[in-house]
Amino acid sequence: MSKRDEKIEAMIAEAKKLGLNISDDLITKVVIGLGPSVYNKNSELIACGKASELETIKNNFLRKKLGLTDDDAKLDEAIKEVCEELGTSNRSKKRVHMYALLAMKFDKVTVYDA
Repeated sequence: MSKRDEKIEAMIAEAKKLGLNISDDLITKVVIGLGPSVYNKNSELIACGKASELETIKNNFLRKKLGLTDDDAKLDEAIKEVCEELGTSNRSKKRVHMYALLAMKFDKVTVYDA
């Protein structure tokens, strides 16, 4: 099994453990889309309490990758909701799950179909 396949399996298992309703297919596509960053512990995790991290998610993922033009308040609220869905006591929120949930929330899952 390749390192990527192991990472995909781990992300799918963790999503199930957390009770996240994310398809295995979407998790696979997000892992592939994130490329090498999923193998780096620092870039693999999301710090929901760090404002600069949330700004990066808003600007680089929601605006650039998903092409959203909603106002900051709406995007900030969506990020906050997903952080809560990942679990406020969960100290290792994964970027893969965050991106998958945000893509689902804004009905932009097709961005991973390319």
